[in-house]
Amino acid sequence: MIDAADFDVGAAWHVAAPYDFLRRLRHERPVFRSEHLDAYVLTRYADVRAAYGDPRRFSSEGSLTISRSLSAETRLKLGEHGSFLSSFVANVDPPVHTRLRRSVSRAFTPRAVAALEQRFRELNEELLGRVVPRGGGDLVAEIAHAPSARLTARFIGVPQEDEEFVKNHVKDWFQLFLSPQPPDRQLALAESFLVYLDYVDGLVASRAKEPRDDFTSLMTSLIGTELSHREVVELISTILLGGNDTVPNQLGNSVLRLLREGLWPVPPEKARNAVEECMRIDGASLGSFRYATTDVELHGTTIPAGSLCLLSTDSAAHDETVFDDPERFLIERPNADAHMTFGYGIHFCVGAALGRLQLRTALEVLGERLPGLRLVPGEPLSYRPSIVGRGLTALPVEW
Repeated sequence: MIDAADFDVGAAWHVAAPYDFLRRLRHERPVFRSEHLDAYVLTRYADVRAAYGDPRRFSSEGSLTISRSLSAETRLKLGEHGSFLSSFVANVDPPVHTRLRRSVSRAFTPRAVAALEQRFRELNEELLGRVVPRGGGDLVAEIAHAPSARLTARFIGVPQEDEEFVKNHVKDWFQLFLSPQPPDRQLALAESFLVYLDYVDGLVASRAKEPRDDFTSLMTSLIGTELSHREVVELISTILLGGNDTVPNQLGNSVLRLLREGLWPVPPEKARNAVEECMRIDGASLGSFRYATTDVELHGTTIPAGSLCLLSTDSAAHDETVFDDPERFLIERPNADAHMTFGYGIHFCVGAALGRLQLRTALEVLGERLPGLRLVPGEPLSYRPSIVGRGLTALPVEW
């Protein structure tokens, strides 16, 4: 019997290579209570997908509001913002979710997303024009983050001179709410987070006075009719997180995987499916939390009403009942896109199309400009500790 105490998603080994362990869980304990998370964990693909698709029994209400991990002093400092994300689209159920998603989706039409492709390609080209002469560097810090962060900033309407400020504070945002931190560090991160919220609040106020052609202006125009001021601030804050953190992390994971598999550079005609297989096998998102609204019986285990549940998309993406030989990277895997890295059901990520476009475009441009890209021999690799995400701290490469 597997000891639930072994399920420590913040441990270095778990973020880097948990798959043998997760396979045993799927076979022996597909549903169990983790003392470390104080939550029940679902590990099989069918169960994770069913829970995503059943918001009446597995509620998103408050699932991202993890102030329970913060010290009393930190919660006091944050005040009302200790429940940050309480009105974010991924943190609520219908009918609030329906209203929020309808508003946000206006900015993510296929035409609007496609229009960003050329700009993102240009941002990658501009960056590589400066970086290529160096002959090497840290792909995570010097290549993966900047184009995605800049595109997201332009999309939101963040002035270019504020991009570095936003990047630094978004990093603190992530660490405070989505990564375990000691009490003293929490207080420092909380101060940074409050400064960041003030900035976003000011951005919304400025667009209310002088609208422009950007996401902030579009969302601000809906305040009072479809959205509240707080909802707009939380939407902007969280989309900035995706561009500054999630997409760059996935790109780093993907490049590492392709280099290790000897599949670099990816042929352009295979880039789209390569992106899906990279997200499946090395997803930047490890799962999502939900609350059981009623007692749920699953595989002989009762999940009591009110219990927190982790839907492990990381485990689901390696479920051998769905993906043949799941530990093998198959660039032409026919069902690679069946992963749930972007979620599933009503909470499927509204920015998924933009994320996929960024990853594909980045792989194409990097392959064209750095066909000889390779790992620096002998350099140890490590992952940032997180309960919900997988991202390299650095990726030393040369070309």
